[in-house]
Amino acid sequence: MPAAPATRTFRIAAIPADGVGEEVVAAGRTVLDALAAGSGGAFAFDWTEFPWGCGYYAETGRMMPADGLEQLRDFDALYFGAVGWPSVPDHISLWGLRLNICQNFDQWANVRPVRFHPGITSPLRKADHTELDWVVVRENSEGEYAGLGGRNLSGRGPGNEVALQTALFTEHGCERIIRFAFDLARQRPRKKVSSVTKSNAQQYGMVLWDEVFERVAADYPDVETESVLVDAMAAKFVLKPEDLSVVVASNLNADILSDLGSALAGSLGLAASANLNPERRFPSMFEPVHGSAPDIAGQGLANPAGALGSAALMLDHFGLPAEATRLRDAIDATAAAGIRTPDVGGTAKTTEITDAVVAELG
Repeated sequence: MPAAPATRTFRIAAIPADGVGEEVVAAGRTVLDALAAGSGGAFAFDWTEFPWGCGYYAETGRMMPADGLEQLRDFDALYFGAVGWPSVPDHISLWGLRLNICQNFDQWANVRPVRFHPGITSPLRKADHTELDWVVVRENSEGEYAGLGGRNLSGRGPGNEVALQTALFTEHGCERIIRFAFDLARQRPRKKVSSVTKSNAQQYGMVLWDEVFERVAADYPDVETESVLVDAMAAKFVLKPEDLSVVVASNLNADILSDLGSALAGSLGLAASANLNPERRFPSMFEPVHGSAPDIAGQGLANPAGALGSAALMLDHFGLPAEATRLRDAIDATAAAGIRTPDVGGTAKTTEITDAVVAELG
């Protein structure tokens, strides 16, 4: 009798954080465990949950403990929910947890697919008859979110304070994310990279980006390229999305454009993302793009599709592409069957979506 296949056990830190983050991370864990249970022992997940977030802040004055990064360092991946709550200023919650992890673990590549699901109505009429599928690659370590700057001159009295927010662009940072985008484009049916800047107005950092893009593009003669100003790209997302494959942009520009892409697909609740440390010196983090949604938190109405899509990205990261495809197909089949949450015109609960996806996985 042949021996059972060796089990690969992936250690994952679950950080549900705030609001609907708890509900969608629970959904993702259920689906991933179902996949593992059906793998015939080929792989398994070992979960450790961390109760960090705005509730933790209310108790301790911190979004995560001082040694939190050390606690996370040896995991194979991090599975994140959403951060933010009305009782905590957004810049404190974001910098205290999510950005603290992303920047210290050098998760410099943020991948955000724009995926149109069958059965979900897009506000784009073109989506009814055109194959649309692109991915936004976001520089995730510097740019406009580098955290450089300060507030000064408040001592001069009301109305005289000055705030400086400095965007940081390094040649190294630009090159590694642009090369990442080109390498990704080579794996897609349409081998094209669209670079997004605002170099007509931001004549230093964005011009450096443009110059690096032109230099790197020369190493990929098989990949089609274009360079588009961010305002024109916002229009292109709406008017000519079929011309997009890989869109690479700075931290702020890609953040905004990826949300636009998800809205065009039907809802921010559909949007998945991966915060990658491609060198694997640190664990990568997988999270839905939507926020903590305090208005529906605890009601069981959150759309888990973004969290499930993020779980599929994690499976890709673990070298399990077939399982990732199975999961994406199950999400699509569930949507096509009309089992949808209220944000995409349905009445289903989070748990109903989760159960339907598990059933599709067989």
